[in-house]
Amino acid sequence: MTDTFEMLKELLSQDQFELIFREEGEKNKELRLVYLMNDAVESFLVFVNARTTGSYQKDYEGALDASLSRNEDGYVLSVWQGESVFTVFFSELTLEVYCYDYGETGHFWVKDWEYLRRLEYLIAIVRDKCMYLGTPYCSETEQKLAALADFPPLNYCSYPAVPKQYLVQRDEAKMASPEALEMMKELAQKADDAGLLRVLWLYQRLPRSVLIRKWMAKLLRKWKHAKMIDGISEQLKIEGMRYPLRSFGEQENARIAELIKKAQSQQAMLAKREIQSEIVREERFTAVEDGVENRIYLMIYGQGRDGSRTCETKEIR
Repeated sequence: MTDTFEMLKELLSQDQFELIFREEGEKNKELRLVYLMNDAVESFLVFVNARTTGSYQKDYEGALDASLSRNEDGYVLSVWQGESVFTVFFSELTLEVYCYDYGETGHFWVKDWEYLRRLEYLIAIVRDKCMYLGTPYCSETEQKLAALADFPPLNYCSYPAVPKQYLVQRDEAKMASPEALEMMKELAQKADDAGLLRVLWLYQRLPRSVLIRKWMAKLLRKWKHAKMIDGISEQLKIEGMRYPLRSFGEQENARIAELIKKAQSQQAMLAKREIQSEIVREERFTAVEDGVENRIYLMIYGQGRDGSRTCETKEIR
């Protein structure tokens, strides 16, 4: 059974307290606290029968102090944001989770090696979903793929998918974990990539080696190893399809569908020239305003002189 109070304690220990207030005029007495929000999931801790006092600072960034107590009417949570205190009175704390299809997600905040940066990002959001929400919201395959977040040639050590100021670095992720190595060997075998398998056996013997990590990161950029990389992307796409797409209302959904239709038309023309491409989408959250617009891209693959796999991103308008 999910312990929502432990989840609340975890958030507060990380100085995280982002509330979503009821729309004016709504009759329900629920107040939502953001728990985990990414392209794979939007989840909240819900204060039931909530009423509040004090001043909540929406844009506050800094250390939090909090206290939780229980009385005959329920619970009292007081949160100090600096000198300001905000108190929530509630009867119950529940969890609300919405999982979404993430398999075609693509954000391009950092340039170069976009397809590997995108892969690193997808693995990271699946890992967070599995870590924070657990088995009820993660399939067995997703849990196995999440282990690749601890494979340095594929994680932020080699392909940071977001700007440095947003990176959450983990010391353990700089060393290849046994689970990640086993998963990579399984994928290399499936792709019949004997050369990469040999390097993986070496890396397994020296999982802390920065030299081997950099070497393998370069190998993963090559066309001759693209089949294995595409295998990971395909598995993530299949797992993502287990969940629904986000819906943004009839008008916006129709606009997105029209952009996808244009992308498919351009993709077909590229295929006639034997140029490989992939359609990806950049989506905003449904529950909160995150400043992201819904966009559709084509990732168009090419080949460098050194046999590397290049990637050009083109926004569909």
